[in-house]
Amino acid sequence: METAAMFHHHDLLTDLDKALPVKDKIISAHRSIQQRFAFISRIAIALYDPETRILKTYLDSSGDHKPLANYQAALDDAPSLKEILARGLPRVVNNLVTFENGAHVHTQRIGRSGYAASYTMPIFHAGEFIGFLFFNSHESDVFTENVLSILDIYGHLIALMIINELTTLKVMDAALKTTSGITHVRDPETGSHLDRMSRYSRLIAAELAEQYDLDDAYIEHIFMFSPLHDIGKISIPDSILLKPGQLDANERTIMNTHAQKGRRMIDDIVMNFGFESIDHIDILRNIAEFHHEAVNGSGYPSGKSGNEIPLEARIVAVADVFDALTSQRPYKEAWSNQRAFDMLKQMAGTKLDSDCVNALIKNEESIKSIQQQFKENIYG
Repeated sequence: METAAMFHHHDLLTDLDKALPVKDKIISAHRSIQQRFAFISRIAIALYDPETRILKTYLDSSGDHKPLANYQAALDDAPSLKEILARGLPRVVNNLVTFENGAHVHTQRIGRSGYAASYTMPIFHAGEFIGFLFFNSHESDVFTENVLSILDIYGHLIALMIINELTTLKVMDAALKTTSGITHVRDPETGSHLDRMSRYSRLIAAELAEQYDLDDAYIEHIFMFSPLHDIGKISIPDSILLKPGQLDANERTIMNTHAQKGRRMIDDIVMNFGFESIDHIDILRNIAEFHHEAVNGSGYPSGKSGNEIPLEARIVAVADVFDALTSQRPYKEAWSNQRAFDMLKQMAGTKLDSDCVNALIKNEESIKSIQQQFKENIYG
């Protein structure tokens, strides 16, 4: 009886010790906060892309009600958030009526969702700005100093979870790139190609979000993982990988092995480095292995067709083909966007997924912006 009395306490944050997705841990932390502060109705994280200065919604505890699902905006267009970053300090808004006339979309969406107060913390790691963490309440005047002192602890705990996941992803990416360096094999794709196609992939995923019920984390992981689609080319000999002309049948067969080899490389690194806990790791596996499958079953390595091909692989296939068509190479001129769109339309329903093709073509202005920022460099 005395022993049982020693173990009566239930740790409200025990889920944080489990092998759960980060989103589930944030939801668990939210439940814990609500035990003390029932008025905290939403926790959300937005990530920052320093190359484009874009803020992107990432994770939240909002359940089915998501006022800012699949949303991104330039930090320069959000002066109130930009001021938080400039000061390097959190911001308390105890009455969102203060911002009721705000012109920015995210301000209007939050207001229409009935949130009355907010506490925003900037997330930094080793001096680098990562993004923002938001606590929202449907009640006003709730963020007292006592409340804030507790939320600060939770906020930094949640920020550390996010930083840990992002750091793990960076370590995995570095491990894969280091493997490339050790084998002394290089892929002739330029870095700007990877910058562009990863952002095209995100455009497609975001456009398809409502149709396919895709959440922000899925979209962001496609953006993170798509540059590794051709990692298996590390294993292809220079004589084939760097051949300036057409490959013969035997060389093409060898080249086509890069998809399965890429999947095996990723599996080995995930196992050897203990990356099994990374959220959405199967997205990376599927992109590497299946991005050369065709919707009519004529692709490789498995001859999958239609919806048998994972959506993330169908998305990356369209982004990769479009950038290849519109990029200049020593052996070809760059196609215009319109000419490339016409080719994608011809390939839709046979080689490429029609939904993914249409999703990309709908975002022509965003495509031009990406191309302007990440201009082609044929010398890599």
